[in-house]
Amino acid sequence: MYVSVGLQHAMRILTFSLFVVAAFAAQAQNAPVDFEPNGIGQSWNWKVFQNGSNPPVEFVPNPDPDPNGYNPSPTVAKFSALSQGAPFAGCETQHGTDIGTFTIDNSNKIIRVMVYKNTISDVGIKLVRFDNWSLGEIKVANTKINEWEQLEFDFSDHFGLTYDQLVFFPDFRGRSQTEIIYFDNIFSEQYTPVPPAPDPATLELPTIFSPNNDGVNDLYQPRMSFAEWAEWEVFTRDGQRVFYGQTVEATWDGTVGGRPAPQGVYFVRARCGNTQTPDTPEAATAVHLQR
Repeated sequence: MYVSVGLQHAMRILTFSLFVVAAFAAQAQNAPVDFEPNGIGQSWNWKVFQNGSNPPVEFVPNPDPDPNGYNPSPTVAKFSALSQGAPFAGCETQHGTDIGTFTIDNSNKIIRVMVYKNTISDVGIKLVRFDNWSLGEIKVANTKINEWEQLEFDFSDHFGLTYDQLVFFPDFRGRSQTEIIYFDNIFSEQYTPVPPAPDPATLELPTIFSPNNDGVNDLYQPRMSFAEWAEWEVFTRDGQRVFYGQTVEATWDGTVGGRPAPQGVYFVRARCGNTQTPDTPEAATAVHLQR
């Protein structure tokens, strides 16, 4: 008798423990959905609905894998929205086993997805409970075509609700022809654009100037772009320095000691740069001063 009661008690503890483990495991969300072969999403049971013959979701090479662009990942999902499909044609994950079971909170209330489309139209996301109940889809239109764009869907009004299925509507409109939509990185972090590479400073030295006060070519100045600092000098043929500039804006008016410099050949040596790049171009040339 004691053995039987003890065994029953042990079984109850084991059953409760398994229930607790299952409950915690069920709360695991499988994300971000990146569709890579060894990632998340490609092995899921994506069911296509209301799309004519319902061609399956495909996993294909990225049509625009710019390493410095929005989406450099190698593999993405492809949805063929057929002309005979409904405006709300889409695809959905399998309850529970694909996206997992998750509760909307501050960490996941903003759902992001990257899309690559050739037309502007609404994109929709719907979250569904285990019993198929839902508050309906949230729609956001893309603003770019033929390039990747990250869309954000705000599910703040769903705070505290638990779901186990995601439904995706890639082209929420009627269509007269088949449209190809690529999508990727569902539940990803907010995209931060890669800043463009800074431009290096450039330097070019004019070889003629005529400081005769006619308003044309009266001042000598190195031609620089993207320069934040500069240093340049003017010398006579016998090596005497007659001008020294220490800024990008500095100019030589063709005078020495307040008097007009004689016509003839002078020599200019200059260098410049900026704080964004290591390039410090240098140049030297003969300059003809004409009056």
